[in-house]
Amino acid sequence: MSSTPAETAPTSPTPVPGQAHEPQKPARPGKSTFRHWLLSGLIDERGTHQGPHGRKPERQHTWWQVMCLTGVDYFSTLGYQPAIAALAAGVVSPFATLVLVALTLLGALPVYRRVARESFKGSGSIAMLERLLPWWAGKLFVLVLLGFAATDFMITITLSAADATAHAIENPYTPEWFHGNQVGITLFLLALLGAVFLKGFREAIGIAVVLVAVYLALNVIVVATSIVEVFQHTTAIDDWWAALNTQHGNPLMVVGIALLVFPRLALGLSGFETGVAVMPQIKGRPDDDPEYPRGRIRGAGRLLTTAAIIMSCFLITSSFTTTLLIPQKEFQSGGSANGRALAYLAHEYLGNVFGSVYDLSTILILWFAGASAMAGLLNLVPRYLPRYGMAPQWARAVRPLVLVFTLIAFVITLVFQADVDAQGGAYATGVLVLITSASLAVTLSAWRKRQRKRTIAFAIVTTIFVYTTIANIFERPDGLRIASLFIIGIITISIVSRIGRSFQLRATSVTLDVTALDFVLEDAEEGEIRIISHEPDVDTTKEYEQKNKDERKFSHIPQRSRTIFIEVYRSDSSDFEEDLIVHGVVKHGYRVLQVKAGNVPNTIAAVLLEIRDVTGVVPTIYFEWTEGNPISNMFRFLITGVGEVAPVTREVLREAERDVKRRPAVHVS
Repeated sequence: MSSTPAETAPTSPTPVPGQAHEPQKPARPGKSTFRHWLLSGLIDERGTHQGPHGRKPERQHTWWQVMCLTGVDYFSTLGYQPAIAALAAGVVSPFATLVLVALTLLGALPVYRRVARESFKGSGSIAMLERLLPWWAGKLFVLVLLGFAATDFMITITLSAADATAHAIENPYTPEWFHGNQVGITLFLLALLGAVFLKGFREAIGIAVVLVAVYLALNVIVVATSIVEVFQHTTAIDDWWAALNTQHGNPLMVVGIALLVFPRLALGLSGFETGVAVMPQIKGRPDDDPEYPRGRIRGAGRLLTTAAIIMSCFLITSSFTTTLLIPQKEFQSGGSANGRALAYLAHEYLGNVFGSVYDLSTILILWFAGASAMAGLLNLVPRYLPRYGMAPQWARAVRPLVLVFTLIAFVITLVFQADVDAQGGAYATGVLVLITSASLAVTLSAWRKRQRKRTIAFAIVTTIFVYTTIANIFERPDGLRIASLFIIGIITISIVSRIGRSFQLRATSVTLDVTALDFVLEDAEEGEIRIISHEPDVDTTKEYEQKNKDERKFSHIPQRSRTIFIEVYRSDSSDFEEDLIVHGVVKHGYRVLQVKAGNVPNTIAAVLLEIRDVTGVVPTIYFEWTEGNPISNMFRFLITGVGEVAPVTREVLREAERDVKRRPAVHVS
């Protein structure tokens, strides 16, 4: 039996029609100091996230400054890309690099410029595909992409740390004990990265600008010096050309080999997904429309184009000079140029002092690239999994995720023994799958908007990236194996978490419109609010009359007591968190509360608690038992959002409200 307002709740503020309220969370005992520190930032449990890109930036920056933030990931690949290219393609490396540059400027760049226009809030191509592929198929596809994205970012962290270690070890001024301890030094760098994020890392664009400016300036000096060296000693060109003709005499053979091996150079395509992820950091125009900020979008386009052109110039010149000036044996494992081709040239032609400065700059930008990748992971995971109900609530907080990702980085480093070349395949796989998914997203977008020419162009780009991805996977399957482990882990955790969170309140807010508010306030004046759950399948006067008659008879509702029906119209059952809007209508002479949601029992529970909070009266709801096997009904609830509605509603209310006197009563007949 329900209680009066005086018995159940403190005086409530006057309700405002149409005002949204966040469901109140049950009071919890005091947390330990360590737990409080670990979960710091876990404040907002709505559909937003707490990652480094998750909050609105306090201060936005010009596009070229933000370009440096993405550049620590993109430009830092110069630390190892030329060496990996030379090792993979040999004397054909310059031609394979030209193919890569063409694909960058004519394929990846147009794709991501469109992604920036259609996903300007920093959600990237994954969010575009999420919108284009609804229900469970879309969620599953996103989980698979998250597995590849995790591979991309995690290998960025471990590979960058390993290459930073290689630069430190090969420097002539480093202590002798560095040699042979590559794994230990890499683990130390990873632990340092994790410690910085645990302490509280805020991306400093100012630091990124300095690092990128210094690093690019040093690379200009190294590349320019190397080009001068090549043309001063033309025998290097003659030797390279002779080797090319000896190994691949037919020019068509050279082109064919370049097309075949360029997928191994795909590391040079990294950075585009990060470029769109940091779009909220770009300063737009003062008159930008928040719904379509043209100034910010234009700045993102300049960012992507400028970064791609700069990187393309460095890729071509570095590939040319390193292939001609460095003996092939030095690129092999244990060689002086392995994973550090440009550093080799810096020491060789500019001396050890300048070379050491270059090494230090490379180590810093590689370490900062790992920080950028960590920030990307902390931005990506909370954006999707908790909102899907597919991760524990603590996955919204930064520090627990940092511990998890650091531990995974340790495992990857130990498995690959901090070998840069061995991790290249996994890195390329993650990068290529993300770019392929972005190409597919913009192709579908152009097709839906009936843009025939653009659809054909993007479809061709998608096909090329599909080939590149498949070729890379067949050539170096390690990336697929690692991505598969991430995918299996993500899906397993997602299923377990979704089941474990089945009885949680899912509404991020509940809004009663004016009519709905009038209904409940009118009944609250009599001290009783009686709600009858009704499935909106048959819309006839007889249906409502019979339902009202049966509930009054079997649930012993007094004939003079007023009742209100509640109906949940089902939407996408794969959604977990929703903003609920409750509409009040009169149907066939009966008052009805209508709400659209993907889940029935959790939605009803949230509406009941909202009615209690705005009226001060604890409502009572009446159900009839669901027909069918309880086990099959439970599976129906997990997949479709219906099933055993009455007992699940009661359990959700029990979890949400520990005080029995303030908990809405559930009657089943």
